[in-house]
Amino acid sequence: MRSFRLLLAAALLAAGAGYAETSRVSGVEPTNAKAGEVVKASGEGLANTLVTAVFLTDGSNDLKVEVVEQTATALRFKIPGAVKAGRWAVMIQTKDGMLLEQPVKVTIE
Repeated sequence: MRSFRLLLAAALLAAGAGYAETSRVSGVEPTNAKAGEVVKASGEGLANTLVTAVFLTDGSNDLKVEVVEQTATALRFKIPGAVKAGRWAVMIQTKDGMLLEQPVKVTIE
């Protein structure tokens, strides 16, 4: 599933799909967090008109997170209580339903 998402994102970029180029997460603060804490993801093209949902993924499990604040350049989301400890990637869902795993990780303690 993970390989499929990455291939699909690459294909969309090659085809010139604008949202795949512009909606991206470039960093998170803090990089270590606990369940219930709020994390800030920074990037571009993150407005709610472009990004409709945010997930954490470990490659096998995808957990939808609660977005508490969203602007064009930042998302603030709450780490869910059901998340297991480990390194999780941020994944965004675009307005047309595409899931794009980002090269940004948050370590859950």
